[in-house]
Amino acid sequence: MTIQRMDHVGVVVDDLEAAIAFFVALGMELEGEALLEGRWVDRVVGLDGVRADIAMMRTPDGHGRLELTKFHTPAAVGAEPENAPANALGLRRIMFAVEDIEDVLARLRTHGAELIGGLEQYGDSYRLCSVRGPEGVIVALAEQLD
Repeated sequence: MTIQRMDHVGVVVDDLEAAIAFFVALGMELEGEALLEGRWVDRVVGLDGVRADIAMMRTPDGHGRLELTKFHTPAAVGAEPENAPANALGLRRIMFAVEDIEDVLARLRTHGAELIGGLEQYGDSYRLCSVRGPEGVIVALAEQLD
């Protein structure tokens, strides 16, 4: 076996507190926060002089995690156009299964989320939508229908 599991997804953010609040509103739990710095961090990420705050978020079932990182040094850089569309190359979206998609949308809107397209139904199986979250990351939501 090559891998055991996917451990987590990382997102670099400028406003760590706002990003934490957004993902808490989604239903994730703050697992912990830490300051990362030192030569070991520099070697792992391939940068010099890293000083960053991280927050680890966990899904309620404990299986999914999201690492939010605020770089103090070196400063974060934009790698693509702001609010890149869904067909831009690279990591584009994170999808979450939710129980009440309309309630989740209402909560996320209070944290600045913008609906991309619309809330749609896929056959008799799912209700789906996408919102733009912190740093332009597309957060897709899926509610399974009974």
